Amino acid sequence: MLEELDTLEAKLAQLLERYHAAREENVRLRQQVVAMENANKVLSDRLVEARGRMETLFNKIPD
Repeated sequence: MLEELDTLEAKLAQLLERYHAAREENVRLRQQVVAMENANKVLSDRLVEARGRMETLFNKIPD
């Protein structure tokens, strides 16, 4: 009986360890997603700005 309880306790400890590791990884991944979304926004804004400058240059070219 004690051996079964010890085995169960070990499995529970392992499960809790994996749970905490998964939660930490989830937090880290969510932070990476936020950082990548911010970088994407910056690049998108730069692309819009560059597109506007290109359109201005094209409009200056005589027909």
